[in-house]
Amino acid sequence: MGRTAVAARFGIWRASIVLAYVALGQRWNGVDGLTMTVVDVECVSQWVEYDHDLVTGNFVVVEKDTDWYADEVEDVELVVTGPAGGTITTMKSNGGDKFTFRAHKRGHYRFCFHNPTSVPEQISFSIHVGHIPQAAEVAKDEHLYNVEVKIAQLREALESISLEQAYLKRRDIRHKKTNESTQRRLLWYTVLEYLALIGVSLVQVYLIQRLFSKRIGYNKV
Repeated sequence: MGRTAVAARFGIWRASIVLAYVALGQRWNGVDGLTMTVVDVECVSQWVEYDHDLVTGNFVVVEKDTDWYADEVEDVELVVTGPAGGTITTMKSNGGDKFTFRAHKRGHYRFCFHNPTSVPEQISFSIHVGHIPQAAEVAKDEHLYNVEVKIAQLREALESISLEQAYLKRRDIRHKKTNESTQRRLLWYTVLEYLALIGVSLVQVYLIQRLFSKRIGYNKV
């Protein structure tokens, strides 16, 4: 059996193992995200193993601990800094957003959420570091390198789909909480409106009765 056939069989066997790992790993690889409450500033650190890896992620402001009558609070700001301390990207949103950037240097990257108000914000945050192997990282066999690259590309595509699904799921949760909050506000507004109408009606009845009683007194005189 030639070297090419052996390499091809080895590549298929390894691809099957990696695909099974990817399929099972989607349940516990962290795509579902980290949920935290931000009062002032909260930071998360992520290690990037290789230069030029693609970092993708998203965050959703799931819930705001505001009063039922309060207006929307200010936007939450996300600041991403690199290993050298320089700012990679910043973004502001009161609902959530997605980000993508190329890590030009390996090391720790910090993701800091800044809450401009004292109102606690519950934020769900997900991040993924994508890596496509270079030729120097793989055995110097053309067939093995092609297999490794295809596996990595497929893994990153699956990770991207899972990340997007988790983001949409959290957005649905946020929308559900917003709808529930809106319904509570409408209920209270309706109750207050009826109480105001009852109060105005009682005042009108009192004034009319008083007016007629005065007229009857004048007629007697």
